[in-house]
Amino acid sequence: MKAYNKANIPLAKTLRKNMTPWERKLWYDYLRNYPVRFQRQKAIGNYIADFYCAKARLVVELDGGGHFAPEQRDADAARTNALEAMDLTVLRISNLEIDRNFSGVCEAIDLAVQNLSLSQLR
Repeated sequence: MKAYNKANIPLAKTLRKNMTPWERKLWYDYLRNYPVRFQRQKAIGNYIADFYCAKARLVVELDGGGHFAPEQRDADAARTNALEAMDLTVLRISNLEIDRNFSGVCEAIDLAVQNLSLSQLR
């Protein structure tokens, strides 16, 4: 289990109850029934990952329009670097991709899980 900031747990619980439409779609239409377990709004370090697969050491982050502002891009890059320093892989997906290419998003997540799970066995 990854270390986490216990102060983030109440916020993670709130975020689970108030998912964005894109998080809801990805969770209920794909990840909830995925054969490898995913968790939503998982506290990891000082962050809360949108979705986390421990077996593949994969974090899936959904990015809305605000994530493309320069200051948010910098914060996201720092977040990605911190998670990668914990030996995790971060897959960033825009909400627009969820809307326009949901099957492609699902395929990309599946491929990442398969590749990362295999690399853990080596």
